Amino acid sequence: MNLVLTVLEITAPVFLLAAIGFIWIKAGLEFPLRFVIQLAMNLAIPCLIFTALMKTQIEPQALADLTLAAIAAYGAMTVAGFLLVKVAKLDIQTYLPPVIFGNTGNLGLPLALFAFGEVGLSYAVVVFAVMAVWSFTFGVWLVAGEGAFGKVLREPLVAATLLGGLFLWQGWETPVFLTNTLDLIGQMAIPLMLITLGVAVARLSPGQIGQAAWISAVKYALCFGIAWAIAQAFQLDPVAAAVLIIQIATPVAVSSYLLAEKYGADSDSVAGLVVVSTVMSIIALPLMLALLI
Repeated sequence: MNLVLTVLEITAPVFLLAAIGFIWIKAGLEFPLRFVIQLAMNLAIPCLIFTALMKTQIEPQALADLTLAAIAAYGAMTVAGFLLVKVAKLDIQTYLPPVIFGNTGNLGLPLALFAFGEVGLSYAVVVFAVMAVWSFTFGVWLVAGEGAFGKVLREPLVAATLLGGLFLWQGWETPVFLTNTLDLIGQMAIPLMLITLGVAVARLSPGQIGQAAWISAVKYALCFGIAWAIAQAFQLDPVAAAVLIIQIATPVAVSSYLLAEKYGADSDSVAGLVVVSTVMSIIALPLMLALLI
């Protein structure tokens, strides 16, 4: 019973905030989605990532091990996803990115924070940064046919990760007034991302629900199994291992739908994956947390 209450305490705020966004749209209220996404991705999340890394007390070697583990996990998921899509005779442009990339920002970061505190958040931002780099390069190439590799270095969240890592490595800290300012800006990130997730799901028109259901189920199984195996292979400590598994196994990211819509993939099918995998996460993520806590 105590375990059930603990898992509910962790997951309930995540889904309640997403429900606020969902209800907001269904009530017919205005929500400037593009502006909020830009505010979160270009300001709030970079500040959150930078301050989380700068203030972390985790050993640099532990963060380095997690970085390598995250790279290995996404590499393995790319291979496994490719084989799944080929065997099922699905369109690679449409289905491979959603299988690989989870919602590590909107769901992964808050879950890591609520479940494992500031230490968990510090680990989570590392996995999120690895995902972002792979998504902005290989992910964009899959959907659009062009890599946009130069864009990676211009992304604020990537720059914030590199700068935060440098401050962590050197033991530097920003002046108190600046740290407090960055902290306040970063505190916007998690509620903004969760409410925006609810808004995005409410606005989607899902297609091919049956197909989306089995793909989402297989994705969860692959992600959990691969991330668990990688965590064991790299001998990560229990918190780092749990964060890696949760981050890799988050539902399909809304960004996959946005890329499909922008570059002419089957956006309705991707929307179905986003909606179905997010609904399934209401059961899947608490189950995983119950196994990991």
